[in-house]
Order: sequence, then structure tokens, then C-alpha cells
Amino acid sequence: MELVVLTKGNKYVIEDQKGRLLYTVKKKGFNSTKYVLLDTSNYNLYTLLQTGEDRKPSFAIVLNDATFMTIECKSLFLDPTIVCNGEKTTFTLASKDRREFNILLDKEKKGCINTRTSVSGDLQYDIVIEDKIFDDYIPLFAVIIDKAFGAMNKQ
Repeated sequence: MELVVLTKGNKYVIEDQKGRLLYTVKKKGFNSTKYVLLDTSNYNLYTLLQTGEDRKPSFAIVLNDATFMTIECKSLFLDPTIVCNGEKTTFTLASKDRREFNILLDKEKKGCINTRTSVSGDLQYDIVIEDKIFDDYIPLFAVIIDKAFGAMNKQ
């Protein structure tokens, strides 16, 4: 499966390769660190909470008011790595340059997320992942990368 995550101000638009809208991620509230993942009918699928900042950002993905997955940035500079721990799965987003991340499921590569800069200077994330591994929360990985490394990648 191939997806494109476009940043548009305080929201993210997720499209398939043909440009069809699949999801939208919006900031919930003005000064909030909550982002909601909505499908095309504006149904709230998941909520992303930023729980830590600066040196090692951390996040939580919430489903039905319960934490579904915890995410921790292990390193920002040397071998940038983000670990996503769920009840039954552990994803690792590993990079060498903060722009190209391999998606590892239990240490086996299942896809990648590549960062590109659009003509307007906004960041865009291309996600390629095996179909059988894909779940609705996967586009939130691009949002997490943007929150952790976006400012550095724009420079």
C-alpha cells in the first residue's frame, strides 16, 4: 500500500497514490497537543497525544479512551529511532538521516516512510507498507515523524 501524507498548516491530509482522500488528521483545540485521525466521513478513528517534548518526544495513540500504543523517540540525532509499543506488536521507525525511515515490525522491514519537501516548502511523507501490515493508525507514524523531526528537516 502506498500513501501520501501532506502537511497543510495544523492538519494533515492522507491520500492514496491516485490522489483520493482517505484520512485527515486535525489538531483538537487551539493550544492542544491532541490530534484526531478522521476517516472520509469525519468519524474519529484514533487520537494522537503528545506526552513529552524537546529532547525525546513521546506520544500515545488512544482508541476508545484507552491507550492503544505508546511511542517514544529513542534518539533524535545519532541513528534517529522511534519505538511504537502496542499490546501485541512493536514497530520501530529507524533512520540514518531523519528523512528516510524504515518501518520494522519485530525487527523485520515491512515498509518505509520518506520525507520530501514540496515546492511551497511544506513537508510531505510518502508511506509504503505491506498490505497485510497496514492498519488505520499507520498514517499517524508520519505525523509523529513530523512532530519529532519536521523542524529540523525544514532547515
